[in-house]
Amino acid sequence: MSAIEQEADGRRWLAFAVLCAVQLMILIDTSIVSVALRTIQEDLGFSQSGLAWTTNAYTIAFGGLLLLSGRLGDLMGRKRMFLAGVVLFTSASFLCGVSRTQGLLVTGRLLQGIGAAMAAAVVMGIVITLFRDPAEIVKAIGAFSFVAAAGGSIGVLAGGVLTESISWHWIFFINVPIGIAAAVFAIPLIDDDRGPGLREGADWLGAALVTGGLMLGVYTMVNVPEHGWSSAHTLGFGALSVVLLGAFVLRQAATATPLMPLRIFRSRNLSGANLVQLLLTAGMFGFNFLSALYLQQVLGYGPLQAGFASLPVAVALAVVSLAFSPKLNLSFGSRNVLLAGLLLIAGALALAARAPVEAGFWIDVLPMMVLLGAGAGLSMPAVMTLAMSGATPQDAGLVSGLAGTTGMVGGSLGLAVWTALSAGRTEKLLADGHPPLEALNGGFRFVFALSAGVVLVSALVGFLMLRTPVAPAGPPPAPAPAGEAATAAG
Repeated sequence: MSAIEQEADGRRWLAFAVLCAVQLMILIDTSIVSVALRTIQEDLGFSQSGLAWTTNAYTIAFGGLLLLSGRLGDLMGRKRMFLAGVVLFTSASFLCGVSRTQGLLVTGRLLQGIGAAMAAAVVMGIVITLFRDPAEIVKAIGAFSFVAAAGGSIGVLAGGVLTESISWHWIFFINVPIGIAAAVFAIPLIDDDRGPGLREGADWLGAALVTGGLMLGVYTMVNVPEHGWSSAHTLGFGALSVVLLGAFVLRQAATATPLMPLRIFRSRNLSGANLVQLLLTAGMFGFNFLSALYLQQVLGYGPLQAGFASLPVAVALAVVSLAFSPKLNLSFGSRNVLLAGLLLIAGALALAARAPVEAGFWIDVLPMMVLLGAGAGLSMPAVMTLAMSGATPQDAGLVSGLAGTTGMVGGSLGLAVWTALSAGRTEKLLADGHPPLEALNGGFRFVFALSAGVVLVSALVGFLMLRTPVAPAGPPPAPAPAGEAATAAG
């Protein structure tokens, strides 16, 4: 490798490191606030329902705008969209940090969610254009998947340390220097890309329909624990969300400049990988949330003990996704690696479904944590490889945003469903005369078993729909100039 090639290679990996840092910052922010909620409530005087909006405002904006942001990145330039998102997220983080009123904090969280969607939606679209060699690309996707999966665990630990040692304001202030550094380094490191312009996909009615539908859908799901599944609130807003999304699909089929060209779903890998991701995140999010409750409420672990008990997931995920996943994807194909990872995750959830009230860490807890981390380390890079394998230069941001949206919707849906089912099962066991601790554990075990079933269904979907691409996660060709892209679109 010549000196020029070595310099270009180092520049690509530095740009990739910037993308990973921003993605980690965004994903940490989805969990770091949860640790500080009680302190925020006491400091700012939130009611219980008002406190939920410090999380919901971020989640609704993030989940609702990912798809739109990805498409706008394709049309206006992914680098431009990424930088705008980083600047907005960083500024909103500072606003949250200086907040002394409830309204200002919730507004800051809403703006954080918008900025996070703008930046995160185009990240994978940028990643797949950085590298040319398939081995480098699967290595990058493995590292990126680890960052994405580890964000939640790191957020919980970081939130506890910052809140207890300094104050809750610093869970937001910590983003400011990271965001500024990321923007400064991204400007020279990430290549400029010029999209064909808004005229090639300026479907503003479609944008309003999909954004409104997704936001209402996420809003409905995050409020299920408060209102219940059969309430007029849940059924009404859920139905309106479905109507808006259905109208969006009809609009995309009819308009000459669709925001989301339906032709992208002709790819079996894109359609299959997004369906697998939807089911996988639905199964895993329930475990991530309820396993923490199981460790604390059933086994009597403290918050710090529960955090350390969950660390084997992050360790196993790091080892597998960074050291083994790239080689396995190249040797055996991303489809086969994905199926193996899904089976490991289902096995981990099956072990959780038999966990007793007096479980031991080494015998009952550690094996399921290690299996879950190993399965995630295999499946997450593979499913992202498959989802992005058919992306064209014109649609890379859209495909990236779509993958993020299915993961966000699957996680929100899974969390709402599993929380409600666990509570319902516990209440039934209590009514049948079971001791409180046994009834609580029975609710967790019931949900873990259902989660295992959902992950097995995702494996079946993957087996039937997915095909390993000839060149795993190969990069798309260099984007055509704007004029040529417009001609090709015509």
